[in-house]
Amino acid sequence: MTMSRRTCRGSLRLAGVSLGAMSAALLLPQAALAQAAEVPEPVAPGTPAQQDPSPAQTAIVPADQATPDPAAQVAPPEADTGGDIVVTGFRQSLGAAIALKRNTVSSVDAIVAEDIAKFPDQNLAESLQRIPGISIQRDAGEGRAITVRGLGAQFTRVRVNGLETVATSTDGASSNRDRAFDFNVFASELFNSIVVHKTAEASLDEGSLGAVVDLNTGNPLAGKTGVTFVASGQASYNDLSENWGPRLAGLLSYKNDAGTFGVAVSGAYQSTNNLELGNNTVRWAQGVFDSVDGTPCFTQPNRGGTYVGTPGGVCDQVGLAFHPRIPRYGSVRHDRKRLGLTGSVQWAPTDATKVSIDALYSRFKETREEKWGEVLLRSNERQMNVRDYTIDDNNNLISATIDDAWVRTEHYLRESQTEFYQIGGSWDQDVSDTFRFTLMGGYSKSNATIPVETTFVFDDRDAQGFSYDYTNMKRPVISFGTSVTDPANFQLSEIRDRPSKTVNDFRTVQLRTEWDVTEGLKIRSGAMYRRFSFDTQGFSRDAVVCPNAGGTDVVLGTITCTPNSNIGPTAVYGFPAGNLGELFNLGKAGQPGGTTTEFLIPNIDAAANYTGLYDRTANVLVGDTRSVSEEVTGGYVQFDMEGDLFGLRYAANAGMRYAHTAQKSTGLTSATAGGVTTNTPVTVERSYDDWLPAINVALFPHEDIVLRGAISKVITRPSLGSLTPGGSVDGFNYRVNFGNPQLDPFRATSFDLSAEYYFAPQSLFSVALFKKNIASFPVSGTRSGTFASTGLPLSVIPASSPAAQAPEGQLWQISGPVNGEGASLKGMEISLQASFTFLPGFLKNFGFLANATFVDSSASYSQGGPATEVIQPGVSPTGAPIPGGTLGALPNTTRDATLYGLSKRAYNGTLYYEDARFSARASVSYRSPYIDGASATGNLFEGYDETVNVDASLRYKVTPSFELSLEGTNLTDEYRDRWVDIDAKRNYESNHFGRTFLIGGRFKM
Repeated sequence: MTMSRRTCRGSLRLAGVSLGAMSAALLLPQAALAQAAEVPEPVAPGTPAQQDPSPAQTAIVPADQATPDPAAQVAPPEADTGGDIVVTGFRQSLGAAIALKRNTVSSVDAIVAEDIAKFPDQNLAESLQRIPGISIQRDAGEGRAITVRGLGAQFTRVRVNGLETVATSTDGASSNRDRAFDFNVFASELFNSIVVHKTAEASLDEGSLGAVVDLNTGNPLAGKTGVTFVASGQASYNDLSENWGPRLAGLLSYKNDAGTFGVAVSGAYQSTNNLELGNNTVRWAQGVFDSVDGTPCFTQPNRGGTYVGTPGGVCDQVGLAFHPRIPRYGSVRHDRKRLGLTGSVQWAPTDATKVSIDALYSRFKETREEKWGEVLLRSNERQMNVRDYTIDDNNNLISATIDDAWVRTEHYLRESQTEFYQIGGSWDQDVSDTFRFTLMGGYSKSNATIPVETTFVFDDRDAQGFSYDYTNMKRPVISFGTSVTDPANFQLSEIRDRPSKTVNDFRTVQLRTEWDVTEGLKIRSGAMYRRFSFDTQGFSRDAVVCPNAGGTDVVLGTITCTPNSNIGPTAVYGFPAGNLGELFNLGKAGQPGGTTTEFLIPNIDAAANYTGLYDRTANVLVGDTRSVSEEVTGGYVQFDMEGDLFGLRYAANAGMRYAHTAQKSTGLTSATAGGVTTNTPVTVERSYDDWLPAINVALFPHEDIVLRGAISKVITRPSLGSLTPGGSVDGFNYRVNFGNPQLDPFRATSFDLSAEYYFAPQSLFSVALFKKNIASFPVSGTRSGTFASTGLPLSVIPASSPAAQAPEGQLWQISGPVNGEGASLKGMEISLQASFTFLPGFLKNFGFLANATFVDSSASYSQGGPATEVIQPGVSPTGAPIPGGTLGALPNTTRDATLYGLSKRAYNGTLYYEDARFSARASVSYRSPYIDGASATGNLFEGYDETVNVDASLRYKVTPSFELSLEGTNLTDEYRDRWVDIDAKRNYESNHFGRTFLIGGRFKM
């Protein structure tokens, strides 16, 4: 006799639950699931098989309409799930997440929606930081990217409704043009759950050293019969920008009485206009000045003559000390708009068949506007005179007064948009009572466009008495010795526009099968095809108005420029500022007394109209134009087992995954002949194979205790920028970076061991140990040399950079990725979650969750360290005179440090209260300092200081269908402090974003 799908599912045991983990967690009895108008049927592992290893879709509906169903029990048979306790809201979502974790063989954590279209946080990344082992990186005060167990965003794979994808936004100071996933692209209301897979399975998509993260939207067949409608509206207010903005969301779904057809649509919209205020140095650097305390360092002032500083003298001392490259204060405005839409249609004509079609659209638009008042010490030290200075114990020119300072004000505007599309479908079929399959496929595309990225610059190149003091690194005093509000002092000297476009797309087809061989043994197998393509194009309309020593300007041809040795009142190096400017007031940027706070900056519209910027022909940026395509084919076989061994219950899965990667990388090479520059595409193809075994074991020594262990081989493919043939040139920092299309993937062996104690309903104490031996770890190789030694044509140097006028003005730092010797990582996660239902009175409505993560790692990096000498005058081997006065080579330095993006400690805690009408939450998250990446100009590494973020929310149910809410994020107005050089911790930036409050209501029927 053939069992029906319902009977087959009712016979569920723990083995293989990882295949249907998400659905199992949401199909609990009333004790843990409080959102089912009609409790969905219990789902056997892989039934439907599309939920391998987590479902493409989940749905959660109100508990007050749920019907207890003993068959829905998915915990170990002996476990006490507290079936007589009914929980709702936030407590229920925590219980569902705990149940998911408990009932999987591999290591899984989750965040589950409190209700339909009601994710528990304003941002998906901010929810993820509550999971042990996960830290987030914020941009403009919002979570953008995640780090899992010390591994950065590029090591995490993200799937939306079961399909791997990349959502690339143009947000942040620099656009994401890599494999990292930007969580700020999506409105959180579109999702019902996030599932994080921390250990690998053969049946789980490869490509992650960190984790696989599933973002799941709702499915209508798991909802209640009939029509469901939800609408919410909030007004957000930021106390720094003092701006209000709307946040709206809605969902409409329908399921027929027979439960065979369902359809759902949802939408969300948000608009914010917030500020980021603070200071910035754009790193620190060494450089030789014109004079020191009245002592000339050259025989001729201002860019001429021969160096006369003596070794170890004041000119050498100040020249070899580090000074801020561009000390400045300013503001960044983030005007953001998000629109998200989802749609799902499901048809289940029989118990054995289910067809689903899902679509997701998201649009993220931002206008980023920056206003700065600064001094351009960078590459202009030769014209400046230093006096009244102090050099501290870290060899920092920590304070100084500077004459002939190059004062600059900047106005930057970037308009950007990211559009994300995804459509996917699945066919789940039970062929017999022991064999089933899923055929699924889909397509996603992310377009990140920047039609406008404009900067205009006012310069005053002979300011007297400029001073700075970085004794307090985070709150420097910056005082300008000239009027920075008088148009007569400024000239419009530089124009820039750098439009770009980045496109990612994924095509996926997968076949998954399951065969119940015998009681306690299941075989899963499958095949997959994925095609990923990445294409980015960059263009430039940059121009320095007077790039040459005299002659006519190159923008309009209407002024006669003076030689660059003339920096005095008669110098002509740009157009008179006249009526091309506007006044900018700094505001509350954390500046101490004595800091200049008002500047004349260029007006974007007036300057663009005057110079005809947008009518200029855009040139191709060679380093920013590249593409990568990857085709991955392969398959897997996995054995799921369960049973008793010497009286000890166990569940396990073991298998092998095979992936063949065919990679094609394209970049541009540039050559100039006869004054004509030709860009030629260069394509490099390669392929490689990976065999990835994985085993997960869960033991049950007691009904409330689970012990887990896992060993697996994992990979992450190289970063996209590193794969580009050819090189890119940074003429501001005298750096050349070459790509390497022959880079190997990051390959590692991962070990995991954990113990979990489920001591009460919705309660858990767990400890997890993990280690990753990373055998292949691409690192940057660096050397110092002349630009000529790179073999690149001069035409690739950006026209607006200092190096365009003096390509051999100093030695270049030349670097590129190479296959390194590997790295190691180890750590521990501790998590405690408790619901105080055992306490008397109102105290039983309290609960908390807390976790701590401790991680350490070691990797070797090669970088250019500080220059140790100033070149003295002499004669070259060819007999040419050497005037001296430039920095010596940056010596190649190898240092051991942690992996990039790794915080050694992270803590998260949430205290909550919830009764029938009122709920409240307060959350604190801490992340310790971390290295963000390699630096430049002689600094070893750069990174971020520790952060503490505090959020809270209040909700009150006026009626069963309507509730009011008040929420606050970043309640302590935490500053983001960034540094350069791991030893000296020099200031890079210190900015804050203000507190954000949201007030609103939510209606459900």
